[in-house]
Amino acid sequence: MQFNKNSKVLITGANGFIGSRLVQRLLDLDVQVFSLVRNRESANPHSEIITVDLANSNLGLPEEQFDVVYHLASLTPYEKNKNTLKQVNYQGTKNLFDEIKNKTKSVVYISGLTVFDSKYEDIDENTVLNPDTYFTKLRVMAQRYLEEQCRENKIEYTTAHVGDIVYGEGGFFMNDLVDRLKKNRFMIPGNGKYFKNYVHVDDVVGALLAIIQHDKTNQSFIITGSNHASFKEFVNFTCSEIGINHPKNIPEFLAKMAIGKDLVNLLTKSMKASNQKIRTIYDFKYPKYQDGIKKTFNKKNYK
Repeated sequence: MQFNKNSKVLITGANGFIGSRLVQRLLDLDVQVFSLVRNRESANPHSEIITVDLANSNLGLPEEQFDVVYHLASLTPYEKNKNTLKQVNYQGTKNLFDEIKNKTKSVVYISGLTVFDSKYEDIDENTVLNPDTYFTKLRVMAQRYLEEQCRENKIEYTTAHVGDIVYGEGGFFMNDLVDRLKKNRFMIPGNGKYFKNYVHVDDVVGALLAIIQHDKTNQSFIITGSNHASFKEFVNFTCSEIGINHPKNIPEFLAKMAIGKDLVNLLTKSMKASNQKIRTIYDFKYPKYQDGIKKTFNKKNYK
């Protein structure tokens, strides 16, 4: 499928770091975009804005036929209330599907890499799923629900597993990492030697578009950069680029007390994932995180 002025796309989580950029890229392609958001004020005014709460059983979506639905909306592991997490991340997915099952040709569900079993040294799309936190268990529950329902309703379905650290201008990277590093309020949990997977937000968006443009549905993809590094290496490189001191470390048990057990377990989960499959249809702008970090900061002064 080629996106054009006749295409209609629904995006949940359209105000988010990835979602907002996906909206803009599709608008640049003259696509009619429907932004499903909780906060109307932050939504792209050039899209069709739908203000809803996924936790509600009746979303009241318009009677449109969507070429594709990108489902990005999700509470993060910062949310410690398990019932709230379930209502949005799992029940919200069920509520969404009830509304779109007769309104779309294709669904793309965006998940993360931490749902995979980290005992395997190299992660790819065939690696066994083994969620080990409440957050990731809900992720897998939502994924399997969509897989089953899309199959029964003859809807194309794709899972996109995005790298652990999505960086670029905005989002978690700037608001929770860089800003705290600048204020000397960020400490690396544990020794920081655990390997993570890094991907620039523009490459996430480009890959999500490529999946549909190349008709690569009814399968899964890992979307991440080509080089792995420890979290400590990544953070220290970022600090060096913006001219600030490298952060100190904090014992894992203290970090868990401060920001929550699940969040720290996810952050310190070490794994290396392959992007070989997605590279067959998408050419990464920043395959190495060093190039992406340099591009992010080369026009701005963050010191």
